[in-house]
Amino acid sequence: MGLDAVHFRGGYNFLGLPEEDTRYENAHAVILPVPYDSTTSYKAGTREGPLALILASRNVELYDLELECEPLISGIHTLPELEPDMRGPEVTVRNIQKAVEALVKDGKFPVVLGGEHSITTAPVRVLAKKYGADFSVLQLDAHADLRESFENTPFNHASVMRRVRELCPVTQVGIRNISAGEMEYVRQSRHKTIFWAHDLQGPAKTWIPSVVKTLKKKVYITIDLDAFDPAVCPGVGTPEPGGLTWYPTLELLQTVIRTHDVVGIDIMELCPIAGSIVSDFFAAKLLFKLLAEVFAKNHWIGE
Repeated sequence: MGLDAVHFRGGYNFLGLPEEDTRYENAHAVILPVPYDSTTSYKAGTREGPLALILASRNVELYDLELECEPLISGIHTLPELEPDMRGPEVTVRNIQKAVEALVKDGKFPVVLGGEHSITTAPVRVLAKKYGADFSVLQLDAHADLRESFENTPFNHASVMRRVRELCPVTQVGIRNISAGEMEYVRQSRHKTIFWAHDLQGPAKTWIPSVVKTLKKKVYITIDLDAFDPAVCPGVGTPEPGGLTWYPTLELLQTVIRTHDVVGIDIMELCPIAGSIVSDFFAAKLLFKLLAEVFAKNHWIGE
């Protein structure tokens, strides 16, 4: 009796799917894990985030209650972790950019897993160049990340949205921590697409349309998990009280995916907590729900 008579679990890929269902050539979406956190300024450990999310995803049920099907049983490939480059964040961003350029050239939907938020500059560079004036970014975050520079580098995680705003419009949702310098920049640049967390406490239907109408036709979604209240997702490097919760946020993201052409996603700043799987699974389930909506919108289910 050979190995063909033994049942093996799926591979170390997103959702733990069998290898034959996750081949690169057949994939619509490709997951790029980037275990990088060299400019982290509070609790280190986000470099462990991509692997923690992927491992947790092996316990996500494949059936989606809203779509009433198993939307992601094929069509997703998970790349090996991108090797960190210790020459600095600018070099790291360039390396990630090369990887995303290759994915986009191959017609793949890029999904980047961090790691720290500085990583987001790379996929945005690629997609802003591809889509031009039709492109914008939706950022979910506790922090504005609008510093010109921080700790002697303009590519710090605290400066990522300043770099992104040099490339395309940005809509920021859930912000509840900002420095005086950043606030001055907001005023001087007349940056009006910030949705402060304290203004999002009413029913989601009262504020979601206001967010959605700020976006261009093509949208990249970047999610720093500290956008969520630490009561529901504590495993982040820089937690802030008073954040977003699951259902209103999911309603926002589903609305954006259904009404716009979402061309890429990242999930950043998962910082696993030893002995707790809450945040790891939260991040994995969030990515599952987002990709399920993307696959449904693009008619990739069952292909």
